[in-house]
Amino acid sequence: MDFALDPRTEGLRDNLLDFMDSHVHPAEQVFHEQLGQLDDRWAWDSVPVLAELRAAARKRGLWNLFLPGEHGAGLTNLQYAPLAEITGRSHLAPAAVNCAAPDTGNMEVLAMFGTAQQRERWLEPLLDGEIRSSFAMTEPDVASSDATNIATRIERDGDHYVINGRKWWITGAMNPNARILIVMGKTDPHAERHRQQSMVLVPRDTPGLEITRGMEVFGYDDHDHGGHAELAFHDVRVPVENLIGAEGEGFAIAQARLGPGRIHHCMRSIGLAERAIELMCARAEQRVAFGRPLAEQGVIREWIAESRVRIEQLRLLVLKTAWLMDTVGNKGAHTEIQAIKIATPATVQWILDKAIQVHGAAGLSQDFPLARAYAGIRTLRFADGPDEVHRNALARHELRRQAAARRRNDSGRGTA
Repeated sequence: MDFALDPRTEGLRDNLLDFMDSHVHPAEQVFHEQLGQLDDRWAWDSVPVLAELRAAARKRGLWNLFLPGEHGAGLTNLQYAPLAEITGRSHLAPAAVNCAAPDTGNMEVLAMFGTAQQRERWLEPLLDGEIRSSFAMTEPDVASSDATNIATRIERDGDHYVINGRKWWITGAMNPNARILIVMGKTDPHAERHRQQSMVLVPRDTPGLEITRGMEVFGYDDHDHGGHAELAFHDVRVPVENLIGAEGEGFAIAQARLGPGRIHHCMRSIGLAERAIELMCARAEQRVAFGRPLAEQGVIREWIAESRVRIEQLRLLVLKTAWLMDTVGNKGAHTEIQAIKIATPATVQWILDKAIQVHGAAGLSQDFPLARAYAGIRTLRFADGPDEVHRNALARHELRRQAAARRRNDSGRGTA
């Protein structure tokens, strides 16, 4: 078993680490200052310093690293994993290298299922970083953890589809530069349960599409990432050629999109945890309580040691999952994808909690990135499916696997 990075990944990793130190981290405070000067604070990707970062990233060849095949860098999941981890250390980095959600998942959908016309109109400007996008699946009136519950209607009317319904927690949709939305709804409520849903492309300026409000997470509106929006669709009409794939394929397309998206979230979250450990150790060495630096207090050392153990365990599981996705496909890696989706938010949330505690009241403030990071990582226990759904599915698979093993053993003993 070889844990070394291949030469290409090693080169990209060194390049990216240098880019983070020389460009991204110095730009973080500048970004927030320039964001505050915008007329529309939701248009976060219009900040000048971000344009400078993107230009530098493209010049270095650090662009669309997430996307395999002809449209992206051609990296495998295993090659991309350590790079995504590095970008997770800063909220600016994913956007700087054009590897930010939800655009990544939308680009994957268009690359895999889009028509030539759809790719030319929407995928190309997304690949170039000229526009943003959103993915509209979750709804306020149904339990969206079961995607077959989706109630938004997409009805055929001649050469158009007419959309009616509500969506919420739609990432990035408050940003006026999110020019295109991929909307999931029901085209045939009477079809087989997983064949009722379809996906259509809805341009932001389509009449009848209403951006109702921005959503907050623990009081944070996340305006530096385009926010999370509640949407309403009132007789929204789009041409039939805006359908992605075929009618009834929406659920399958969603599953194809969410697999890579889940591992990308997990990779970046590990980078976030590493930064939290760095901040925790620096704070512990600088602060004195009861006559000794915090770093000499037993409980603090226990937190630091446990944080290192947990993150190393998690990284190995994520890398194994990436390797399986490359070798046996997303379906073959389904169990491991569920496992990292369960383990990552809980692990990183625990580490962030301890880092906040070491910082004292300052950890709750805007002076450190920990409180905002905690709010963000807590949302991952819902995003792309809540913990309970993944645990239930993982347990069902394990029960089936164990039952099959018992049958094989019983059969072997019977023929011995």
